[in-house]
Amino acid sequence: MLVACVSKGERVDEALKLLHKLEFPSQTITLLEKIAANLPGMIFQFRQQADGSQVVLYVSSGCRALSELEPEVIQADWQILYQLIYPLDRSKFKKSLAVAFTTLKPWCWEGRIMTPSGKLKWIQGACQLEPQANGDILCNGLVIDITNRKQTEEKLRASEARYQAILDAIPDLMFRLSRDGEYLDLKGDGINLTLIKEEIVGKNMRDLLPSDMALIGQETIAKTLDAGTLQTCEYQLPTPIGIRDYEARLVVSGSDEVLAIVRDITERKQAETSLRNLAQKFSKAFSCSPDPITISTLKEGRFIEVNDSFIQLSGYGQDEVIGHTAFDLKIWVNEGDRSQLLQHLQTKGAIRNLEFVFRRKSGEILTTLLSADVIDLDGVPCILAINHDITARKQAEAQMRLAAQRDRLLTETLVRIRSSLNLEQILQTTVSEVRQFLQADRVFIGLNDCQVKAKTVAESLDPQYPSVLGWTTDDKSYIQELKTIFSTHRVRVVEDVTQITVSPKLQAHYQQFQTRATLAVPIMLGEELFGALVANQCSGPRHWQSIEIDLLQRLSEQLAIAIQQAQLYQELAELNTNLERQVEERTAQLQQKMQELEKLQQVKDVVLHTVAHDLRTTVMGNLMVLKNLLENGGVGEKSSALPLCPSTASAPLPESSYPASSPIPVPSSIIERMIQGNDRQLAMINSLLEIHCCMEQGVVLHPQPVNLNILLERIIPELQPLLWQNQATLENLVSEDLPLVITDPSQLQTVLLTLFIYSLQHNPPGLKFSLNATVVEKMMRIQIEHNGLAMSKLDSDRLFDLYVRDPQAPCSTILGLKMYLCRQIIQAHGGEIGVISNRKQGLTFWFTLSVAS
Repeated sequence: MLVACVSKGERVDEALKLLHKLEFPSQTITLLEKIAANLPGMIFQFRQQADGSQVVLYVSSGCRALSELEPEVIQADWQILYQLIYPLDRSKFKKSLAVAFTTLKPWCWEGRIMTPSGKLKWIQGACQLEPQANGDILCNGLVIDITNRKQTEEKLRASEARYQAILDAIPDLMFRLSRDGEYLDLKGDGINLTLIKEEIVGKNMRDLLPSDMALIGQETIAKTLDAGTLQTCEYQLPTPIGIRDYEARLVVSGSDEVLAIVRDITERKQAETSLRNLAQKFSKAFSCSPDPITISTLKEGRFIEVNDSFIQLSGYGQDEVIGHTAFDLKIWVNEGDRSQLLQHLQTKGAIRNLEFVFRRKSGEILTTLLSADVIDLDGVPCILAINHDITARKQAEAQMRLAAQRDRLLTETLVRIRSSLNLEQILQTTVSEVRQFLQADRVFIGLNDCQVKAKTVAESLDPQYPSVLGWTTDDKSYIQELKTIFSTHRVRVVEDVTQITVSPKLQAHYQQFQTRATLAVPIMLGEELFGALVANQCSGPRHWQSIEIDLLQRLSEQLAIAIQQAQLYQELAELNTNLERQVEERTAQLQQKMQELEKLQQVKDVVLHTVAHDLRTTVMGNLMVLKNLLENGGVGEKSSALPLCPSTASAPLPESSYPASSPIPVPSSIIERMIQGNDRQLAMINSLLEIHCCMEQGVVLHPQPVNLNILLERIIPELQPLLWQNQATLENLVSEDLPLVITDPSQLQTVLLTLFIYSLQHNPPGLKFSLNATVVEKMMRIQIEHNGLAMSKLDSDRLFDLYVRDPQAPCSTILGLKMYLCRQIIQAHGGEIGVISNRKQGLTFWFTLSVAS
């Protein structure tokens, strides 16, 4: 029952009264546990002893969801609950407890807590206080979470305040009316009413309004309720201050009731009547004037009246102008002109013959001289404006300026052609100046080259339209169509491309480059069509003037001269270029031969050095061993018989030359050295063969995506015997999450082994190696670092080069060849390789490989 009471939204104190009525004994903890398991809150039992100490006897498991604390924690120290209480609510909490324990009345408190996770909650707590025989006070209570309820209440209060503010802000009368016309309520604060509220509410419209008005109101209410939409009606009522005009708007506000919002529109009606009178008063004066005359409001610029001359000049109808502003009709070409007009009126009171440009309905631009005064019409400031059309005069002046600009442009183009051989510069300057002169969206020059292709070579363009520069076509039928057009009409004038019939290809060209009007003049070289000078209007249709057509015709003649001049210069330049190219080709061939000779010389030096040094040393060692065997008879602890057979000599000897006893005992150490010498000689020969193969065919790779760690797991065990032999250690620092690399595993193994062998052979025992890898810009950088001997800058720079090494050099010839092969392998992978000498000690070998995408 307690669970049901709380879950239904009852207050906590009511639930506790129910608990108290059931007279549960405080020792029945098991029963409380069962209740608390289903209760959305925390049940507690608290004892305040006679000496003032407090003991928490029981806390239900609901405290976890409520306070994020365990029951045992609260039972151990109930003050931890007090620490959760929001600081501003603690005093009220203390006061409520003090009153409850003083009066022994039921305790009830609402407040906020801050849980350990930072959540702010509203809680409600209540308990019954039971005095005990020994002076103790036993408290049985319940605490529940009321956060959702508090949030809902706050939202409701905010919503009520918002709607009340909206209602208070409406200055109109508001009535609630039933279907039969009874006034249910009204709101009219601050509005002068003939009757008070009590005299209206409860009455019917038929009791307060004239019969005809009541009938109209009844019909409007019925229509609103039946249609469910907003209904509006206007009416007049007699008042103590005269007849007033009203407008009523009705909306459905409930079952069989409407809300009527009533506004006094008397002033508006009066203004409309005054304006009609004013129109009649001045209509004759307006109609007699040959100049356009307008009357518009000063504040908004809304037209009140215009004469017939204005209608004819603007192209708008009377009903299109009255009640609208010049901005609505887009008459102002420059919207800032009206601000300038108002500024002049404010400073001077009137203006005379101020020049402005206006736009007709057709889009045609007119220039007028405007004279205006400020007048007052029934208290409304207005502008009386008279316009005198001077468009024809301005066009004549513009034609004169255009003619002067055309002559200047022609003169400058002629001078430029005679003083320059740079055809590209001449063409580009021409299209730029022509577009500036024509104020067109695009001007370009297209040429027809010797390969029967049409191509755009120069263009001046408004950035908001697509560029035709670089456009080319080798469609012979399309080129022939263009040639036919220009041969038939030496000047192609199209004011609107949508009004002409063209081929699908030409129509597609117009659509692709948003061409709306075009003016094209051919560039003729004799009787041959070499190209065209074209002007496009992309923003809309355009009327091309005769002076503009004449300019393009004259410029095309000058461009033909420039092109012919450039052709002659180009032929001369080509002859000169051919001569220079032949010289460069001969020079390049000689340089290539010199490079080949240098490479052959380099290889020869390496081979000669190898043969002269390593092979000679090995042969001398073999001779010393043989002489020792002959002189000492092969004495040694561990010996073997070395037969002297004819195959060991370069040429057979006579049988009498052989010793009597063929087998000679030879120490095994000598034989081992002979084997080592032969091994070195074989390795050197193999390296020379590999270098020769690289030079002739390049490094042969079989690249594939490879996991570096898996490859190292295979390579490192092969290195271990060599590391143990030299008392060296290797620390693998390569990360497990590196991406795959593109490499040839066998070639990469060769590089790694060579670098380790080089380091071990050129350092004392006990080296410490570290192997690491990082990824930088889609390349993996692999580093091998040791703590051995450093290296000079010169040796570091040429360690991987192919060069003849000094006999005392730190790197032997065989190992030097292998280092050179390492560079060839890495470069074949598209990477780099190098060595860095550390400041304190040791070297860092590095190389890069591509990361798999």
